[in-house]
Formats: sequence, structure tokens, C-alpha cells
Amino acid sequence: MTSVSPGHRRKFSGKDPPSSLRSEKHWSGVRRFALTLKVPLHNSESFHRPSKVLLNVSIEKGVGAVQVVISPEDTVADLIKAALASYKKEKRRPLLKNNDHKCYDLHYSSFALQSLKADEKLMNLGSRNFFLCSKPTSSSCSEKENMAIDSAFPWMVFVPLLL
Repeated sequence: MTSVSPGHRRKFSGKDPPSSLRSEKHWSGVRRFALTLKVPLHNSESFHRPSKVLLNVSIEKGVGAVQVVISPEDTVADLIKAALASYKKEKRRPLLKNNDHKCYDLHYSSFALQSLKADEKLMNLGSRNFFLCSKPTSSSCSEKENMAIDSAFPWMVFVPLLL
């Protein structure tokens, strides 16, 4: 019985085989192809924007982000509609109280106070991760102050009568 020479035996160790075992014909052709590959210039004429982008939208009180594939030419309002539709389609919990896109604001993160404008294009935002939360109620500070005074000191109603 003859033993197999070590040059014919290959054991997979999770690493590339040594360069002596590679076929030079194969690798030289790959190198030649890689060197002749033309890369387009980033001029305004030859630079193409992607037709679709993948955006992550985290929804207030939701677990995990909703992934939305949308055109970069679309607006923030379109992204809100698509995120709400995807959230509802995936049957995520907790269920949203309101599915109207006009009742929600889109922010860069949960810590950003300023919301994004609804008519702004997605390609101008510079981010692919957003936070969707419900719009705050429209009560003013003076109304809240008056409510606090009225509830804290109900007897203040009688002060003008004492004068």
C-alpha cells in the first residue's frame, strides 16, 4: 500500500491554502480582471443615486425598528405613511391608537426635540435611522398654568369677594 504524498492532501483549516497550492493561471487572470475594471467617476453626470434606500424607523413605545424600503426622492410624510403601514402589516405590538400619518412627527432620534418637516426630501436628511412619535397636544402653557392654579387653590375664586 502506498501513502499519498503530502502535496496531494488538503485539509480544511478555515484558512486559505498556501500560495504554493494555488493555481497561478487562475489567480493571474483574476488580478488582470481586477486591474482592468473601470470605476465610474463621481461627476454629476456619471454619479447615480440609488433607486431605493433602506431606512430604519423606531416607533414610540415599540420594540425594534421598522425597516422601510423607499425612494430617496420621497418626502418625510411618505416615510411616515410607509412606516405606519409596515408596522400595521407586521402586526407589531403595542397597537397604535391612531393610524393617521398626520398625527405623528419624525425625529432624527428619540432625544431630538425638533421634528423634521413633512415636505423635506429624504435624500437631503443625511441619516437612515429615525424616530417616529405622536404629536404633542396643542394646549398652551398659559392654559396649563391656569388649570394648575385652579386645581391647586380652588378657594382663590372667593378672593375678589373679600376685597
